[in-house]
Amino acid sequence: MPSPRRTIEGRPLGSSGGSSVPGSPAHGGGSGGGRFEFQSLLNCRAGADPACARLRASDSPVHRRGSFPLAASGPAQAAPVPPPEDARMNLNPSFLGIALRSLLAIDLWLSKKLGVCAEESSAWGSVRPLMKLLEISGHGIPWLLGTLYCLLRSDSWAGREVLMNLLFALLLDLLLVAVIKGLVRRRRPAHNQKDMFFTLSVDKYSFPSGHATRAALVSRFILNHLVLAIPLRVLVVLWAFVLGLSRVMLGRHNVTDVAFGFFLGYMQYSIVDYCWLSPHNVPVLFVLWNQQ
Repeated sequence: MPSPRRTIEGRPLGSSGGSSVPGSPAHGGGSGGGRFEFQSLLNCRAGADPACARLRASDSPVHRRGSFPLAASGPAQAAPVPPPEDARMNLNPSFLGIALRSLLAIDLWLSKKLGVCAEESSAWGSVRPLMKLLEISGHGIPWLLGTLYCLLRSDSWAGREVLMNLLFALLLDLLLVAVIKGLVRRRRPAHNQKDMFFTLSVDKYSFPSGHATRAALVSRFILNHLVLAIPLRVLVVLWAFVLGLSRVMLGRHNVTDVAFGFFLGYMQYSIVDYCWLSPHNVPVLFVLWNQQ
C-alpha cells in the first residue's frame, strides 16, 4: 500500500496537525480557495492593491535595514532647493565683474597716490593754494556771470551769437553733470577736505567731474570760435589739462571721474555745435538787441 505524500516537515498533506492554512482542502477552501489566493498574489504583484504594495515594502529586507523611508509613513522628502541666481554669480563671478572690480581698485589706488595736495601736510601741500585758485578758474559760477556780462556788453551780432551759444553750452553742462551725479551718486574720495568753493546739493557726489567737463567744453569752444595765436591755443589746452589734473591732486575726484568728465565735455560741444543758436533759427533770443 503506497504511503501518503508528506510535507517537508514529515506530516501528511491531508493531516490536520497544527493550524490549518486558509484555502487548503482541510480548511474547507477546496480548489476555489487556491484560485482565490493565486489571483490575490497576482494582483499584489501587479501593484493593483496599494495595501499589498505597502506590505511588500515593509517586508523588504532593504526597508528593514532603513535604507529608504517608507512612502506612506510621512511626507515625501523635498528636493534640494538650488541657490539663487545672485548667489551663484557671487560664487562664480563673470570675467566682466572681475575686470570692473580690478579697474575700480586701480582707480582708487592711483587717485590716492596722486592726491599730493589733498592736505596741507601732504607731499605738495605748499602748492595747495595755487590749486584752489585754479579750481575757481574752472567753476561754473564765474563762467556763467562772465558770459552774461560780455553778452550784455557786446555790440556786434557775431559776438552776441557766439556768447549766446557759450551760455547755452554752460547751462547744458550744468544740467547734464547734475543729472549724472544724482543718478550715479559716487562719493568723493575719503581724503578730500570739505573746503570747496560754492558747492550745491549734488556737488557732494564725485562722478563725473564738473570742472573737467567744463574745461573740455570751454577749451574746444574757444579753439573753434576764437582766432588765437599758436601760443594762446597751447595755453588753453594746457589750462584744461592742468585743471583736470588738479581735481585729483586736491583729492576732489578720482581719476575715472576726471577722464569721463573730459569725454563728456568733448561730446557736449558736439551737441552745442549741432544745435547752434542764431538769429535765423531762434530770433526770439535776439529780439532784445533788435529793439535797441
